[in-house]
Parts: sequence; C-alpha cells; structure tokens
Amino acid sequence: MVAKLQDVAKLAGVSVTTVSRVINNYGSLSEKTINKVHAAMRELNYRPNALARAMQGKSSKFVGLIFPNLTNPFYAELGNEIERQLFKLGYKTIIASSAENKAIEHEYLAMLTANQVDGIISSSHNLDIDEYQHVDAPIVSFDRRLSVNIPTVASDNYYGGHLAAQYLVEHGAKEIAILIDEDTSASPTVNRVQGALDYLNHHAVNATPLDVNDIDITTEFPGKYDAVLATNDVIALEIRQIMRDQGVEPLITGYDGSQLIRRIAPDLVTVVQPVAAIADCLVKTLMKMMQNQEVELEIPPLPVTLANG
Repeated sequence: MVAKLQDVAKLAGVSVTTVSRVINNYGSLSEKTINKVHAAMRELNYRPNALARAMQGKSSKFVGLIFPNLTNPFYAELGNEIERQLFKLGYKTIIASSAENKAIEHEYLAMLTANQVDGIISSSHNLDIDEYQHVDAPIVSFDRRLSVNIPTVASDNYYGGHLAAQYLVEHGAKEIAILIDEDTSASPTVNRVQGALDYLNHHAVNATPLDVNDIDITTEFPGKYDAVLATNDVIALEIRQIMRDQGVEPLITGYDGSQLIRRIAPDLVTVVQPVAAIADCLVKTLMKMMQNQEVELEIPPLPVTLANG
C-alpha cells in the first residue's frame, strides 16, 4: 500500500500540518521535529506528490534536462554535474535524451511541461524555436540558440577552434581536414569551425571542412590530409583508430575533453570544456529566472583550455 501523508504524521508523532510544513520547508520547526518527519518518510518510503504540489501553486522541486544524447561522454558528465548541483539546492532532475530526434524531443518537452517542472535546461536542437517559446517554465540553453528570449550558456567555442588549429599548425600541418558533425542552426558550436578557419587562413594553411556524415572515412583521408581537426572527441577517436588501422599515425585534435576520454585516451590532444563551470552557470542562471530575477541573454563565453597529452 502506498503511504499517505497521514501515515507519516502518525509514525512521526506529529500533525499532518507539521509534515506538510517539513515537506514544503515552510515555517519555523525544530531540527528534532524535522528529523523525525524525514525518518518516518524514509521508513514508509513516502514520496510527496510533486504534481499535486505544483497545481497548488507550490514548487515541484523538479528540473528537466534535455540533451541530444548521453552516449557522448561529455553530455553524460555535464548532466551528472548539473544533477549534483541541483540536488544540493533541493531539486531533483528528470533527464531526457532526445536522441537527436524531433519527435522524441517534442514528447519529452510535453512531458516536462505536463509535470510542471520548475525549470528546464536544454542542449537539444531539433524543434522549431516557436515550440520552446510556448513553454511556461523558465528555460536556459547550453550551446544552442533556442530563442531570442532564452539565455544561452556556452564555452568559448571560437577560441577553442583557434587553439586546435594553432596546435596542428605548430606541429607542421599543411593540409587539414575539419570534420563537422553539427546541426545547421544558429548555435555557438559553429564558432569552433570559424575560429579554426580564421586562424588557418591567417597562417595560409589549407583547410577543408567535411561533413562526417557524408564522407567515406576509409577512402577520404589516405594521402589527402596530414592533419584532422574534429569538433568532438568521439569523432576524433573514431577517425584516429581508422587511420591507425591503415598504418597511419594521424595528427589530430578533438573537442570536449571529458574526464572519461582523458582517462582512456590521455594522448588525445583535445580542447577541454569546463564542465563544472558550465553546470554552475546553467544552474545559477536558471535559479535567477525561477526567482523572477533579470538575467543576461548573451552570457560571456566560459574559458577553454587545450590538453595536449
């Protein structure tokens, strides 16, 4: 049988009103009383009805996270850090992976709205801007321009592309393939490519942007390019392994620098995004919006570094 509020009150030896005040963090209560109520809730495995609380005009204490996918170690690490920081503030997270599929993202956005989450952090980019504009909950975006009135948090993608290109040039690259696996929306991530191209053009080094989804890697690279600049670590490692299987040791850079990638492939040169700082900025911005405080829509990009093995 599912425990009710009355069951918690009876076990804790307090009134139903007191249990409600503990759950909603309302009013002045002794630590002893709060501990008794929490102990009773744990013993009965009682969970407050977040939707019912939200319908009563109270905070649901839930935040929704929408990421393109969680197979990329960077998104998994970022999601974990956001969840950790939100938990410290008393919020639970509902994590949704849109799998880069418009229909899935639509369903998840509808689900989060129906459950009246207090806010949403999104890094997905399948839906039209209009759909996000119709969501009542505060939204903060990571690395995606969802709407003109939704703040965007991003690391310094332009300088990241600059750093990667600089490394390749300084190590003798003359013909560079820039691998692109990004959406075509107005997202800050396109600045990675622009930063690299600007640096390479300034130093008169040939660069060819290639859509990784439209090329045959096994035939495209042999003899054509002496270096590869990838816009994420997963692609960089895939390309590196294919080229090594062909007997070629490539000069290559990745992007993201998650802890997992740096642990399993410490020799991969990659641009490192500051996961903790990104999560902190996303959470703080969302908290301000949830408290009806003004926030910057154009948040200054967060600094990146180059890990060169």
